[in-house]
Amino acid sequence: MARPGPGRLGLALGLGLALGAGLGLLWALRRRGGRPWRRGSGREAEAAGRRSRVVPGVPVHVEAGDGAMCTPLLTQDEQVDVLERLDFVLRNISELRKEVEELRNSLQHLAAEIVGEVRSHLEETQKVTRRRRFPFPRERSDSTGSSSIYFTASSGAANTDDGESEGGYTTANAESDYDRESERESEEGEDEVSCETVRTARRDSLDLVNEDETHLILDSLLEEGLGQLLQQADRLHNGDEQEKREGFQLLLNNKLAYADQKDFLWRLARAHSDMCETTEDIDEKRSYASDGKEELEIALRKWDQSAECHQWYAILCGQLSEHESIQKRIQTGFVFKEHIDKAIELKPEDPKSYYLLGRWCYQVSHLGWLEKKTASALFEAPPTATVQDALQNFLRVEELSPGFSKAGRIYIAKCYRDLGNNSAADLWMNLASELPVNTKEDAESERELEEMRSVWQE
Repeated sequence: MARPGPGRLGLALGLGLALGAGLGLLWALRRRGGRPWRRGSGREAEAAGRRSRVVPGVPVHVEAGDGAMCTPLLTQDEQVDVLERLDFVLRNISELRKEVEELRNSLQHLAAEIVGEVRSHLEETQKVTRRRRFPFPRERSDSTGSSSIYFTASSGAANTDDGESEGGYTTANAESDYDRESERESEEGEDEVSCETVRTARRDSLDLVNEDETHLILDSLLEEGLGQLLQQADRLHNGDEQEKREGFQLLLNNKLAYADQKDFLWRLARAHSDMCETTEDIDEKRSYASDGKEELEIALRKWDQSAECHQWYAILCGQLSEHESIQKRIQTGFVFKEHIDKAIELKPEDPKSYYLLGRWCYQVSHLGWLEKKTASALFEAPPTATVQDALQNFLRVEELSPGFSKAGRIYIAKCYRDLGNNSAADLWMNLASELPVNTKEDAESERELEEMRSVWQE
């Protein structure tokens, strides 16, 4: 039974105390013959009456005859007011009792519904599991040893397939003494099978089968929960900044349950990248990028063949190097290129990887004099790329997914401008302006597009 909240409990106690005091007063009044009070005589009674009106509810003792008499506790109007308050208290107590009863009934009904739904879901899952594991009707049994025995009764005449006896029973992995005896009996043409042995083997196997089904049910429930979680994470990743924060928190809350799942881990790293993009604080940016990179370093030890792990590892490396020295940025550039190439090798139809490679090629082709000298001094083979390389990657993005991003089309316009093809540059600028502004990157691209128009028109 659900307990009432603190507010309701305090109200009930207050009402109970008020009810007790009122009932005590009413009982005292009734014992005095139903009269509100007894009047004194003479000037003493009048003086007592005056004093009672000055201080209502305070008893005043006066001498009258042989004994002391008490002045009225309450005036008639005050008694009426007390009775009205008592009536109000009783009504509220009655209503409170009804509400508590309704709350208890509703909670019991809700608990029954939850139990019914869980039981129904488990029964349905068990049915699906049985159909998956045993597509044909058969009796299951297991020996207590290391090998399993499965018997399937055929309908009617004996089958002629290998591995079946004349009596219509199929054996698999037969290694026990009973199996060898059954095979010898089958070869000799005898079709008798020990029913008692079958029943004993079936009883021994029930616990093992039920345990296997329990594991399958739990795995199925975990997979179903993971699928719903990943869908929600993808939806939040494609939303605004607030939704990205919600997606990040959602994945953090479920890390303990799904930390050993590849698709969960690279999405968690992606959420770190989202947080790095949304925050403005430099230290927070570095912290989010570093934590996400560490998550993927763990994932890549187990899933080196995951294109998404390599792709987001490259992105986080690039984000982490934005606020570092020239030497560190150039060194990170090699790591970035290595993992993007691996992602393209594993998933050659992903437009995002080609977009990232195009960005890398464009930045390398526009390295400054100091950066080139530093790269030549530190590395035997400094990174090299041309504007044409960048253009080919950006055009590949449009080929795989037209309108993939506003920034991609702006980069195509830049490449054509650098190559001297102004008409093509103007065309791609117009195509970029047609795409909507949905993300922070789109908003930055729109501002860059306006600046490019104003500069090139001059």
